[in-house]
Amino acid sequence: MASKKRKVTKARKRASPAKRKPAKRASKVAKPKAPGTKTPKKVAPSSIPFPRAPGQKLYWLVKTEPDVFSFTDLMNAPSRTTHWDGIRNYTARNYLRDQMKAGDGVLVYHSNAEPPAIAGLAEVAREAYPDHTQFDAKHHHFDPAAKADNPAWYMVDIKGVAPLARSLPLPELKSVKSLTGMMLLQKGSRLSVQPVTAAEWAIVLDLGGVKS
Repeated sequence: MASKKRKVTKARKRASPAKRKPAKRASKVAKPKAPGTKTPKKVAPSSIPFPRAPGQKLYWLVKTEPDVFSFTDLMNAPSRTTHWDGIRNYTARNYLRDQMKAGDGVLVYHSNAEPPAIAGLAEVAREAYPDHTQFDAKHHHFDPAAKADNPAWYMVDIKGVAPLARSLPLPELKSVKSLTGMMLLQKGSRLSVQPVTAAEWAIVLDLGGVKS
């Protein structure tokens, strides 16, 4: 008798709708949209052609603080060329070490300026080699974990080509619809070395008054 009572009790618990837990699916009810509101479209970043086709030229943007080393400083350097040291972000390092090739086009961007702006054009003059500042204990880019036989950081040589006829400030770049997908203009984009598509390169040159 006792066992039958327990079975009846359990059956009643299972059958009682008041004690059933609501289905998880039912809790996710879509809220009605306010009249006249539109769902914002997500803009996908521009497609970058990695890996490159044989003989293909790629384009890049590199950032520099003008009070440390400006585009004018690059143009005044011997042979208008300097090593681009101090890259200490792994994604930027990988672009620089694995993807940049001699002859690639480069946009030089003045960051930490008022306003930040693309100042001029350059090109990759020498492909990646170890950044010597990682081994210099007196240098502010010193990395104690880096080893001479296993360097962590690399640099390239960049040669100045020409200043833009007019610099292109960040607010103006953001207003150009055809540049919406440019990596520089994506929210949270802080890489000091960034890929640029051929279409974006052509648009920037046109805006800056430079013939491609």
